[in-house]
Amino acid sequence: MKLEAIDYTAENAAELFVKSLRETGFGVLKNHPIQQESVQSIYDNWYAFFNSQEKDNFQFNVDTQDGFFPASVSEVAKGHTKKDIKEYYHYYPTGQCPAELKAQIQEYYDNANTLATELLSWVEEHSPEEVSALYSQSLSSMIEESEKTLLRILHYPPLEGDEELGAIRAGAHEDINLLTVLPAANEPGLQVKTKEGDWLDVPCDFGNLIINIGDMLQEASGGYYPSTTHRVINPEGADKTKSRISLPLFLHPKPEVVLSERHTANSYLMERLRELGVI
Repeated sequence: MKLEAIDYTAENAAELFVKSLRETGFGVLKNHPIQQESVQSIYDNWYAFFNSQEKDNFQFNVDTQDGFFPASVSEVAKGHTKKDIKEYYHYYPTGQCPAELKAQIQEYYDNANTLATELLSWVEEHSPEEVSALYSQSLSSMIEESEKTLLRILHYPPLEGDEELGAIRAGAHEDINLLTVLPAANEPGLQVKTKEGDWLDVPCDFGNLIINIGDMLQEASGGYYPSTTHRVINPEGADKTKSRISLPLFLHPKPEVVLSERHTANSYLMERLRELGVI
C-alpha cells in the first residue's frame, strides 16, 4: 500500500481525496493553487531567520502562544519521554512577527486558508448522511474568521551526532485540529502509521501538498474520519547535515464551535494542551 498524489484539477479530485483521507488519514495533492515558488521563498527567508540572533527577540508569549519556541522548550509527543529535535515559530495574524517577513507569511496564511476551506467542503460533500448529521454546522464554516488557526514554521536543525539517545525530529503523534495542510518539506522524513501498524513514507516531492486529519475532525465525525498517527524520522547518511524546514497550517475552529456532545472546540483544545503539558 502506498499514498499516491491526487491531481487537484481532476474532475474526481474531491472524491479521490476524501477516499484517501478515509482510508489512510492523509491526502496528497499535486497541481494545487499554492505556488511552489512562494513556498521556497518562505523556506529560504525563515531559514535565514532561524540562523540569526534576531529570533531571540521574538520569544513566545505564554498566554497567546505566538512567537519563537527554541529547541529547549520543544514538545514531547504524547506518550513519549524525549523532546523532539526542532525549534519553531507560531504565526497568528494577530501575533508578533518580524516586520520583513510579515507580508509574505500573511499572504501564504490567507491562501492556505482559502484552499483549506475548499478541502473541508469536499469532506462535507462526500460524508455519508449519517456522518453529516453529526456536524453541528458545516465544516468549512467552523473555521470561518477563526483566530485559532495556527501557521507553524518549523526548523529541524542538522543532526550533530550528540542528540539524546532515542530522540527523533518529531515523535509519533496525532494533530489536535480539524485538518493540517502542509507543503511537502525540503527533505524527506514524514511517515504515517497504517491501520496494520506499518510506517508508510508520505510522498515528499516538492510541490505536493500533504493534508491530514486531526483529532477534532475525528471527534466531529464520530470517528468516521481517523486522526492518523504520524512522525518525522531522522535522515540517514549525508542527509544528516541538512536542515529541514516545514510549514504546517493547523485548522482550528472558532472556540465556541460544538464538535460533539462531549466537546466544544475550546474544551477539546484545552484538554489536549493540558495532556501535552503546554498549559
